Amino acid sequence: MCGIVGYVGGRPCRDLLVAGLEKLEYRGYDSAGVSVIEDGSVDSVRAVGNLANLRAAMDEQKSGGAVAVVAAPATTGVAHTRWATHGRVTEENAHPHSDTSDRVHIVLNGIVENHAKLRARLEAEGQEFSSETDAEVVAHLIAQHYDGDLAAAVRAAFADLRGHYAFVAMHADRPDQLVGARKECPLVAGVGEDESFLASAIPAFLAETRQAVAIENDEIVTIDASGVTITDAEGNPVERAAEEIDWDEAAAEKDGYETFMLKEIHEQADAVAETIADRLPGDDGVDFSEVELDDDFLRGLRRIVIVACGTSYHAGLVGRYAIEEWARVPVEMDIASEYRYRNPVVGEGDLVIGITQSGETADTLAAMRLARERGARVLAITNILGSQATRDADAILYTRSGMEISVAATKTFVAQVAAMYLLGLRLAELRGTLPPERLAELIAELKSLPSTV
Repeated sequence: MCGIVGYVGGRPCRDLLVAGLEKLEYRGYDSAGVSVIEDGSVDSVRAVGNLANLRAAMDEQKSGGAVAVVAAPATTGVAHTRWATHGRVTEENAHPHSDTSDRVHIVLNGIVENHAKLRARLEAEGQEFSSETDAEVVAHLIAQHYDGDLAAAVRAAFADLRGHYAFVAMHADRPDQLVGARKECPLVAGVGEDESFLASAIPAFLAETRQAVAIENDEIVTIDASGVTITDAEGNPVERAAEEIDWDEAAAEKDGYETFMLKEIHEQADAVAETIADRLPGDDGVDFSEVELDDDFLRGLRRIVIVACGTSYHAGLVGRYAIEEWARVPVEMDIASEYRYRNPVVGEGDLVIGITQSGETADTLAAMRLARERGARVLAITNILGSQATRDADAILYTRSGMEISVAATKTFVAQVAAMYLLGLRLAELRGTLPPERLAELIAELKSLPSTV
């Protein structure tokens, strides 16, 4: 659910890129960054928080530089809003990411599933990493394959990657072009007059051009000031004409759908994929390293209590079925507004799970606090980083659905259910309540959910 914007043309691009990111703010994000090619090198600015922080960092960088000669403004660059998956919310983990030489910069949406193996190989070959993210391996791979042809380097890197993602790359030696690749995550090109755009969604460039070219799965796209060139993953040319986009700005935020609800229904597959992908790195277990719950505690659980309201309550009901079936742990389900007004029996050895999309549901927060005061461990399942639920809990399991504008929950509900499935499988793995072959079968089924949706 992150945002990508890239530009090549004749206009100064910094403000164009940030304006494009502002059109994607509805998707949700926790940090942002911009990289531009200037005087033969790449200039990059990143910031945690909203785009106002990024603009302030850009202004500070501009005023802090002692420049004797006014340089020509940058006209090629990439920008990104990040929604944290691998790695904490820090400036170092914000995109764009670069290779060791700082010549290649990339922005990426999605998950690189084999990043750990690739990172170990690249580090053994002398590459130096500066972030905790899975995305940074892409910059190093492209740099490793680069011999003057950026599109060929991207194709070679693409062949090494596993997962679902879209990325855009630039090289300081090629200030006239950007190259992108798509694997199941959205990517679209915009064609203007002597300028071109790449973005994760049409609203990013709709104010500048209404000519859009769809990029399909397993395609590599190169843009320059003259237009768009597409090949398949083997380098074979793909012919595709631009289409006129007749949306107004309100429709653009809906990606062309009639309503936000319909748009969010169509985002359910992405929401599930973002929630599960990096947590299922193999076929034999669940990676809960980011969730600060001790394995010994989970093995010795006495029971689980789930507290939630509305849609989140129904996600909890599905989760109860999965946990009891797979992990053989007793699960109680409570409407949070009822739980907080009785005198519940809860304490050490209990795990209380508060499910709240916003992280601000008052009754759920009160129930979580009550349980914590009585000695239970509290896990928050929420969609919003930095929300009150994340501060009131002992551990956090994020869903990654992006902003949900429709009142009726769609993608956030299915992401919550997916998170509960992950928890059920992790408990079964730790407690040994499923044979290894059945665990592997269920993990494979969970991995297939996004494409099934």
